Amino acid sequence: MRRRQFLGSLAVAGLVPRIGLAQASRTTLTAAAHRQQILPVGYPDTEMWSFGAAFPGPELRARQGDRLRLTVENQLPQQTSVHWHGLRLENAMDGVPGLTQAPIAQGASFDYDFSLPDAGTYWYHSHSKSMEQIERGLYGPLIIDETDPPDLDQDITLMVDDIRLEQDGSLSAFDNFHDLSHAGRIGNLWLANGQIDPAYPVKRGDRVRLRLINAANARVFTLGLQGFDGWVVALDGMPLNEPQTLPEELVLAPAQRIDLILDVTTDSEEAFLITFERDGGYAIAHFPVSGPSKAARANKVILPPNPDFPIDLANARTATLLIEGGAMGGMRAARVDGQELDPRELAGRGLFWALNGVAGRPETPLLELSLGESARIGMANNTAFPHGMHLHGMHFSEVLADGSLGPLRDTILLNPQDTREIAFQAHNPGDWLFHCHMLAHHQAGMGTWIRVSA
Repeated sequence: MRRRQFLGSLAVAGLVPRIGLAQASRTTLTAAAHRQQILPVGYPDTEMWSFGAAFPGPELRARQGDRLRLTVENQLPQQTSVHWHGLRLENAMDGVPGLTQAPIAQGASFDYDFSLPDAGTYWYHSHSKSMEQIERGLYGPLIIDETDPPDLDQDITLMVDDIRLEQDGSLSAFDNFHDLSHAGRIGNLWLANGQIDPAYPVKRGDRVRLRLINAANARVFTLGLQGFDGWVVALDGMPLNEPQTLPEELVLAPAQRIDLILDVTTDSEEAFLITFERDGGYAIAHFPVSGPSKAARANKVILPPNPDFPIDLANARTATLLIEGGAMGGMRAARVDGQELDPRELAGRGLFWALNGVAGRPETPLLELSLGESARIGMANNTAFPHGMHLHGMHFSEVLADGSLGPLRDTILLNPQDTREIAFQAHNPGDWLFHCHMLAHHQAGMGTWIRVSA
């Protein structure tokens, strides 16, 4: 492994401000511009848009069963909204302009108020002009603690990201059609909690919960850990029935999360979170290690389950989703607002992708389901690029080759030419977005929706 050295300067610590969400109080979160040092000291700072004058935004923390009451004030030069990613919440609070709420206009505010039935690792982010607004910094972690949390020495959240900056510290322009038609907006600088290789001190023998959140626009991170032993205990906020031994590589698509329980086992002075790239492995965060060696704990941590909504595969309603388009995709035409357009006309509107032959969110849902009904969606990625498909409002399981169900998730990665099938119980009424979380792909046509009627 090679340590990443970027212009000779590393961050000393990666602290994210924290806001505890008290059960009876209302919190205000302001979306506004601020400046933050992202490039090393001695280089220009960067104008970001953020929540609470911090990038990432403050860690919102509550306990399972609490209620989130939060007012978002918009002091940005654009309208905005907030999506509470991965939460099974009331539809009117989901934060999707044009589907669940009107956008928050400049100078206006919106009151979010919803229950928190599930413990786990989640995040919040803008869902208005998302490719631009998330890249500018409008996101933060949302942690829902178990009512009986595990015994740990530390609980660390790392939001991994990439950002595309110019040498003067400014963000690169957002009018790049290559991003829309290829892999998405890929950054030129890796960050963890908004910093280059931040440090989180640990002690030998510590037991650490490490919560990893991929907040990148489009990059699929392949991550590894050095200096730890442990288990994967949750995916996308949902606890695993049986923890998995820590693998050598962790694949994290945009918007996905992984919870790890780790024991610090190294005899070295540092441990690392590594991102594997084409030319090698680089530290994206490091952990200075101190203290004498002590015996690692033998017991394995199993998190308590969240509420369960069983899936009836045998009687499930079915749908298919064909993903087409992009560069080298060969899409001949697609419908937009009921009109069929050829590739040149689509490109003129900034549209390069289609789901079932439709570019952009269609007027009719992919599925109309009754409350409690189960559904299966078969997906085929007939393109040259990966896509991370995210379902709002509910978690799903992948239907595996042997007919069994995989762990619950809210975002699934389809690599080029992949076919996958997911299934879920429609337990949450409302109109729910289903889209690619490579944000340029969503902007350029990859979005549909599902209706669940009470």
